[in-house]
Amino acid sequence: MRILGIDPGLDRTGWAVLEKRGPAAPSLSASGLVHTPKQAPLEERLVAIYDAFSALIKEHGAEEAAIEEVFFSKRADTQANTTHARGVILLACAKAGIRIYPYNPKVIKKTVSGSGTAEKRQMQRVVQLTLNLASAPEPDDVADAMAAGLCHLRLAPFARAVAAARRSAC
Repeated sequence: MRILGIDPGLDRTGWAVLEKRGPAAPSLSASGLVHTPKQAPLEERLVAIYDAFSALIKEHGAEEAAIEEVFFSKRADTQANTTHARGVILLACAKAGIRIYPYNPKVIKKTVSGSGTAEKRQMQRVVQLTLNLASAPEPDDVADAMAAGLCHLRLAPFARAVAAARRSAC
């Protein structure tokens, strides 16, 4: 299974493609950052994010996407911009036929590190160890995307089993 993990943002969107085959530990196939210039108009930035994710999906052949949900911020402009960026990413995934799984940031932290209040550095270290990386992933947007993917790889099998059990019970 190939998962596209996403940490959305208008300025910087982290992404990571994780692969999991059978009982083997998950591995990192590719990762990066989509950056849009602050001086560009909103619509141009959104087109750039959409185009980047459309190309990433085509290049890496992800089967599913795990995306961090937008958390409430004291800065309404930051929250709105993140929501815009997340929307065009969801559109790119949907148009490519990729099923999207949203995860709350606290759920991601709890699932990956064992603590829903884990600090950025702690998350980076856990991701590094889990994916057997030579160093902690940088920047934190990319590490967060890796964590979203890891969260999905851990939770999805159980969710699928529950769904199958519900279908067979009907």
